[in-house]
Amino acid sequence: MVTIRRASPADAGRLSDFARRLFEETFAPHNTPEDMDAYLSSAFTPPRQLAEIEDTRSVTLLATQEGALIGYAQLHAGEAPECVPGRPAIELVRFYVDRALHGSGVAQTLMDAVGDAGADRARTIWLGVWEHNVRAIAFYVKCGFVDVGSHAFQLGSDLQTDRIMSRESARVQP
Repeated sequence: MVTIRRASPADAGRLSDFARRLFEETFAPHNTPEDMDAYLSSAFTPPRQLAEIEDTRSVTLLATQEGALIGYAQLHAGEAPECVPGRPAIELVRFYVDRALHGSGVAQTLMDAVGDAGADRARTIWLGVWEHNVRAIAFYVKCGFVDVGSHAFQLGSDLQTDRIMSRESARVQP
């Protein structure tokens, strides 16, 4: 059984290792080692994860199964791009599920929890997804997100393009 819970400060170290591994598995084949190292060394440190967990504008959700961390999502209330309809809006900054569990329903369970958490804080949820991450884009479309624009994402020295997608924050069943 999958359990979704809010991260606590005690989770920072474990989340840092897990998040780093999933990001690297997902994007290392498509980027240079130098760009990956530059991004990973700043984005997924234990102090950075702790700061994000403790940030009152953020909600970090952990998906666990029998105590093992199998996925996570992070929402952050901040300024949304102009192309995002509906205010207030909250960003789904990160959404990852262990690759071994893709297609198992874990991602949908986690997305339902994201919808619930987002509905408590905003009318709209928006996200940026790398334009070449076809699998993720298809999942987000299945969950009710629509493409509303684009923005730049800096990965090391490589300036990439993310598609911006948004949906109402209430649960949307596929």
